[in-house]
Amino acid sequence: MRRAFVHGFAGSPAIWSGIARPDDDDICIALPGHGATPVQPTWDANLAAVAQAIGPACDLVVGYSLGARIALGLLTTGRAARAILISVNPGIRDAERAARRANDAAWAHMLRERGLAAFFEAWQAQPLFATQSRAPADRRAARGAARRALDPEQLARTFEVMGLAEMPDHTAAVTADRCRLIVGADDTKFLAIARTLPAPLDVIADCGHDPTLEQPATLADLLVSNSALLARRGG
Repeated sequence: MRRAFVHGFAGSPAIWSGIARPDDDDICIALPGHGATPVQPTWDANLAAVAQAIGPACDLVVGYSLGARIALGLLTTGRAARAILISVNPGIRDAERAARRANDAAWAHMLRERGLAAFFEAWQAQPLFATQSRAPADRRAARGAARRALDPEQLARTFEVMGLAEMPDHTAAVTADRCRLIVGADDTKFLAIARTLPAPLDVIADCGHDPTLEQPATLADLLVSNSALLARRGG
């Protein structure tokens, strides 16, 4: 089974090191704004850019956080057949979009006015990421170094074009025959979201929002088993 791996906001393909299996023809792509390809003008245009980077011969998309939302978008638009969604928010109601758009605009403004260092200090201080302090220091340092190489303007554009406010609500696309869900046990917000969805769910103990950082070995094992289950469902 050929799998495509899509990282989250301010991530890179390197987050999948030791998790993806290049010998099995896995591919790890960089999101627009996080590599050679700039952020495209619309949500749909960014989906198309990711689909082009992955190519047509892909059986399964694995995505984390923003990457999971992209994977769900690919599933919804017929560009992917199956997906494993790690720490996913499948969409918000129209009534919530204005507040979310304002929140994303504030983060984008911080990136432009104060730069990467101040932004990431504030970003990592959110309760969502508190459990990451338990990850090994060398792993956290490597993530920090990769983030400092990113373009603040492209990250700001990511908020404005690829944020939840701009993404259609794809909740209905999360089905048991096409999706599997993975969430950290200590990620209370996203665990609550996952439990409202009808797809099978695996919960990783001693883990918060980012299993690729906090529990990569457990995540890798779960991806093997879930990939096999989805392959059997797909025939």
